[in-house]
Amino acid sequence: MLESLDSSIEVVAEATDGQQALELALGLKPDLVLMDVRMPRMDALEATRAIKRELPRTVVLMMTASEETNHLVEAIKAGAAGYVLKSASAHHITDAIRAALDGEVTLNQEVARRLILDFMDEQSKEERPSSEGVLPEGSTPALGGEHTQGEALPSSLTGREIEVLELLTRGRTNEQIAKDLLVSTSTVKKHVRRIIFKLGVSDRTQAAVRAIELGLRPECDG
Repeated sequence: MLESLDSSIEVVAEATDGQQALELALGLKPDLVLMDVRMPRMDALEATRAIKRELPRTVVLMMTASEETNHLVEAIKAGAAGYVLKSASAHHITDAIRAALDGEVTLNQEVARRLILDFMDEQSKEERPSSEGVLPEGSTPALGGEHTQGEALPSSLTGREIEVLELLTRGRTNEQIAKDLLVSTSTVKKHVRRIIFKLGVSDRTQAAVRAIELGLRPECDG
């Protein structure tokens, strides 16, 4: 399948299992990893978490046989930018790779809704008092094991960028954001690129995830 991709995309290595994918990624530091959702030795979610922990700027795009929402939400939370169906044509996969590398993979709105609800549910559980009625001394409510006391959205984000970021977390496309904010699509793309850079992530999907981790709570569509 990889041999049939556009010649402008250079395939630097292929892995037979999740452990090898991690080792190759750490050694080669690729721009993008196309990760099969079913991997032996180390599963795809574990491999994705490990790659994103060490290489936060590397994009991970999942290949899956179905669009089952629960599994996709877990993949996004693990660090994936999005997904492409295994049944897709080589042309479609190439387009998906290019979009992911450009930071333009759009979060499916149902996945976005579930993602927001999951993070909010996790936060509410972590903020509940312990059985003694208080949090253990020195503890801080956290999300996903990465959120630390005092973290917030970067102060370098402008008011307009925060507006765009909120719409990203709701699964809006660039065209929809442009319509909502009465600006051009090219302006939205510039905002998204700056947001990705300021949040230190690889793509718009992980910008949305990071924003939710840092406390941004947009209303869920639908």
